Amino acid sequence: ATTPAKATTPAKATTPAKAATPAKAATPAKEEEKKAVEDPKKRKTEEKGEEPPKKEAKKEDAAKAKKEDDSEEKNAPPEKRPTIKEEVSFIPSDTTLNVVPSAGGKLLMAMTEGGMQYLIAGARANMGLKAGRYMYEVKIVEALNPAESSGGQRGRVPMPRQLVRLGFSTKDSTPLLGDSNDAAYFDSEGFYVTAKNKKVQAAERFTRDQVIAVVLNLDPASPNVNTISLFREGERISKPQALPEHLIGKTLYPHVAFRSVTVQMLFGPQPAKALPFTCRMVQGAAQADVVVTAPPKPDAKFDVVLPVGLPDEGTFEWLDGFLEKNPHYTELSDRKIQEWATASGLVKPRSTGPTTSNDKPLFNYGLPGMDDGSIRRIVYAMASVVPRHYLIMEVKSNLVAAERQEMLKKFSLP
Repeated sequence: ATTPAKATTPAKATTPAKAATPAKAATPAKEEEKKAVEDPKKRKTEEKGEEPPKKEAKKEDAAKAKKEDDSEEKNAPPEKRPTIKEEVSFIPSDTTLNVVPSAGGKLLMAMTEGGMQYLIAGARANMGLKAGRYMYEVKIVEALNPAESSGGQRGRVPMPRQLVRLGFSTKDSTPLLGDSNDAAYFDSEGFYVTAKNKKVQAAERFTRDQVIAVVLNLDPASPNVNTISLFREGERISKPQALPEHLIGKTLYPHVAFRSVTVQMLFGPQPAKALPFTCRMVQGAAQADVVVTAPPKPDAKFDVVLPVGLPDEGTFEWLDGFLEKNPHYTELSDRKIQEWATASGLVKPRSTGPTTSNDKPLFNYGLPGMDDGSIRRIVYAMASVVPRHYLIMEVKSNLVAAERQEMLKKFSLP
């Protein structure tokens, strides 16, 4: 009964064994061994977990460059001149309507309700610098991720969601940093921006829980005169960046802009993080080096203007001329809200059709907070409690006496 013994088919089924591909797959190992023999330096580097010599050289060069930049900056001598007694702060007229200051103006938050989460907030300090070398610090203490409604069509959200811009601007610039050419700033992505469409990658990125210092150098005795530099946790993260020609010689004010974050403003007189060299802060500036913007008096009165004009008779052209001559007025209109949205990175919707006009442009961003009228409601709610001069351009509503009275009731607070 040798039939079972002859039934050696299972034993002959050695195809898997013959498929010795895994055994033959030793070629890569041999190749690696061969390469290691050919390039022992590289093998030694990999075994030690070290970076290639080229990368090490780049890091050493970068560190050397930073030290050279800092060595050019001399320690500030003791200030013998009278220093400012006014507190560095933010005046309501120099901020956007969505800025919510707290802790005596040292903590700045931005509203995130009703479409405000998409708009950039901006604030310019009341202390302008015209000479010397000074710095201020900012710390991102909170990064927000506002909830978004899922209803309706999904539009394009401006990116990045959280952003911070730190720099300086002139008194004539808009509170929204980056909306004009009268400013120079760094952003949290590492770009240095000197105009609307002019930016270069000039710094390392910064984020939450880091103390960021911005140094403005207007000292003619310094090799880095007319430059701005950025520091993170006391260490330089950018080379000194030249101010644009049209800003040289002008008084420059500390300016910050942000979205979906809360920032802590540190003006001194002592720094939170010391730099490689001694640098005075804005709060310790000499009186001769600064220009102070006086805050409004506690009993100051503010105007609310509602122009009355006929539709399609040049009302908005008249408005542009009036605001040019009276820049202390803040325009409240649907047109202005859309300009703010565009400056914040939202794509302006097409305004075509018989129902659209300058007075009532279409809000079709594809974002519920922008399209359902919430953004307009929040803007007027904030305007009623922020003390400043307003000009409300609602052509149709301003023509009707009852609607004018209803609008003025919103501004009845002292």
